[in-house]
Amino acid sequence: VVVAAGRWAVGDRVCALLGGGGYAQYAVVDARHALPVPGHLDMIHAAALPETVFTVFANVFEHGGLKAGETLLVHGGTSGIGTTAIAMAKAAGARVIATGRGADKKARALELGADIAVDTRTEDFAEIAKAAGGVDVVLDMVGAAYFDKNLDALNTGGRIVYIAALAGGMLEVPVMKIMQKRAVITGSTLRPRSNDEKARLAGEIERIVWPWIAAGKVSPVVDASFPLALAAKAHAHLEAGEHVGKVVLVA
Repeated sequence: VVVAAGRWAVGDRVCALLGGGGYAQYAVVDARHALPVPGHLDMIHAAALPETVFTVFANVFEHGGLKAGETLLVHGGTSGIGTTAIAMAKAAGARVIATGRGADKKARALELGADIAVDTRTEDFAEIAKAAGGVDVVLDMVGAAYFDKNLDALNTGGRIVYIAALAGGMLEVPVMKIMQKRAVITGSTLRPRSNDEKARLAGEIERIVWPWIAAGKVSPVVDASFPLALAAKAHAHLEAGEHVGKVVLVA
């Protein structure tokens, strides 16, 4: 629902980056943080776009500086962030190596467009990545448990970008190896950014990513949707760890 503001008119279909409060029938958002829903998408799939697209764009493309011809290593390749990272990196002309836990997740990552997929339960992602020529950017939500292998797989001048630390938030950094590889370790969150910075990101995403969506190069992956009243069931579905892509609540 849109209340007229700036470029928007009542009745426009929009999706938006929220600073929280998404579990609601109505939400207030800075008009500059809204983006038009691509014409071919329904509202459920549109709702799966902002958080993941903003996160991937800011971290993989801005902080990580991923370019065409480079290789992205994305952990959790079948997660909401992972599926989006695979699609956006491929749309930008990069190669993608994706990891996942289990043979099913490995197979799905390949179906989603990853060039190489790794089952971390049975395979060593660093060895596979090095055999494939190494990686230039790592998108990591695991943290300390994967740091050594990330750095091992990294090419000279590579960048490791953190968006979470699910398996350890403290790194032991081998300074000489960082120097030898001219490696960059970085990361970010969205919520603390200023409204002006989020507006800048929205503008860049509309300019660069929205044409990929219109062309069908990037499509939101929705695993399931639940009525708002069943939010607890949606969380249970997420916590089971078998989903691929996003889970959406419908008010």
